[in-house]
Amino acid sequence: MSLDLLSTPRTTKPWAHPASYWGAMTAALAEVSGPVAAINAEALRYNALDLVVRAGGVPIRVASKSVRVREVLDAVLALPGYRGILAFTLPEALWLAETTDDIVLGYPTVDRAAIAALAADETAASRITLMVDDLAQLDLVDAIAAPATRSEIRVAIDADASWRAPGLGHIGVLRSPLYEAGEVAALARSIAARPGFRLVGLMMYEAQIAGQGDATGSGDAVIRWMQRRSASELLERRAAIVAALHDIAPLEFVNGGGTGSLELTASDQSVTEVTAGSGLLAGHLFDGYRAFDPAPAAAFALEVVRKPAPDVATVLGGGWIASGPALESRQPRAVAPTGLRMAPREGAGEVQTPLRGDAAQALRVGDRVWFRHSKSGELAERVLSYHLVDGDARVGELATYRGEGKAFL
Repeated sequence: MSLDLLSTPRTTKPWAHPASYWGAMTAALAEVSGPVAAINAEALRYNALDLVVRAGGVPIRVASKSVRVREVLDAVLALPGYRGILAFTLPEALWLAETTDDIVLGYPTVDRAAIAALAADETAASRITLMVDDLAQLDLVDAIAAPATRSEIRVAIDADASWRAPGLGHIGVLRSPLYEAGEVAALARSIAARPGFRLVGLMMYEAQIAGQGDATGSGDAVIRWMQRRSASELLERRAAIVAALHDIAPLEFVNGGGTGSLELTASDQSVTEVTAGSGLLAGHLFDGYRAFDPAPAAAFALEVVRKPAPDVATVLGGGWIASGPALESRQPRAVAPTGLRMAPREGAGEVQTPLRGDAAQALRVGDRVWFRHSKSGELAERVLSYHLVDGDARVGELATYRGEGKAFL
């Protein structure tokens, strides 16, 4: 079965009833040896269509790092409302460009072999846009392939969308050194005057809004205050940057946002497209938002291998920790059966994870426990494939990047 996200979803939301939802997932994969990773087709379909509604007609560029499954990327891009991929490395972008014609690299690259391959491939060069925020990145490209010997390289500028709060300092991720409109315009003029490059876009990712939940139950009032102030400042600054670039180069796109900020970013008249990826598979890190409630589309199941105590069930594996600070929010979360918790001194272990709670007493050797990964895409680096489940039936298998023999980062 090919992954079809255009079929009509049911009016019910089966994931609203966890016991039956995870029970159906278990039944569908009863004959598959664990550990097993799965994607629920109906939940993925719901998430993909919900993102389109939230974007309000602004095209969505799919963040591949939050998916890492080509068949899922292709199925999402077949939906009206989606356009292009935001890739995370140039080797990945070159691979995807074999079948996809609109790829923006979300981060600068210094991969010399990949830059040489891009410069030598006219088709790939027409499909891939590099991200830059420093003239040194252009110097490296020229050192690898002189302008006269290569295809023209498409580039976009990454400008900092963080908030420099009075009295508080930098709030957001540490990305581009470019902040003010004058700084962005200065780089744009240098690009426009430089042979072998064409400036086609601008990206500004407001991580402090898109990547920060505002309904987590911890400090939400402060987070909402910060996000309102940051959004107000960014609205004016992004408009000023776009206006400054208008007379320098005709931009094909102005990209912003992420899963957590689609409504806000799409409402900015300076933005021509938004990015989303995490909201498709919905790692549990994206549960704590007021604006949306994603369905748990991707999950993995581990098997109980021993019972060290009546109220403890130990599963094999589990230490699939997401990137970022080593907090509880980065650990996988046991979701079925409900009421399980990890041992504080062990957490999610490399080869075993003890689980406590009333539900652990009913678990027996050979039973399965379902977990959700913290971040959406990183689970794909742990498995060769996702089993595709529809209702209580296994209907297919989707190779991950790793399953296709690719490990880009």
